[in-house]
Amino acid sequence: MTITDELERLAKLRDQGTLTADEFAQAKVILLSGGGLAGFRFRSVRRQSAHRFCGLPLWSIACGPDPARGEWRGHARGIFACGDIATGWVACGGVARGIVALGGLAVGVIAFGGGAIGLLLAVGGGAVGGIALGGAALGGVAIGGAACGYYALGSGAAGAHALSVTHRDPAALEFFQRYLPFLRQLFDR
Repeated sequence: MTITDELERLAKLRDQGTLTADEFAQAKVILLSGGGLAGFRFRSVRRQSAHRFCGLPLWSIACGPDPARGEWRGHARGIFACGDIATGWVACGGVARGIVALGGLAVGVIAFGGGAIGLLLAVGGGAVGGIALGGAALGGVAIGGAACGYYALGSGAAGAHALSVTHRDPAALEFFQRYLPFLRQLFDR
């Protein structure tokens, strides 16, 4: 079905009284923006707590497009924030920024995500942080398949003190035995 066909169908629904003028206008905006109307209406959620702390709502949720506001992604801002984009003390979303951040891309003091950047701790497929754990890890202490750090542990580890399949630095061995003794089977070979 082409855009013209879809617009004609929407106009008929409006003329029949099935759609209000506002609903027709919203559907038209979504259709013309490339969002499509394949048998459903886009739902967006925008909610937040009435209570505030340090100028922020205690919790905020913002998901989905809101064409009436000109927003194509929800941006939640609050102490606890959850949304397509989330900014808060504890943030969870596609892109999350906060003290504790969880998301596809997470940035914070402590970050967990597909891509994680954490000042103190980062855990993710790709992790950058003071302590980085991930498939690819870069940090002061880096643990992962490909790890690069002052202390590095992994199949392909590189750094000042690395413990890998090809290199066993005594300082790295001592560090990881002391602070990560549960990985002992990696050290005894």
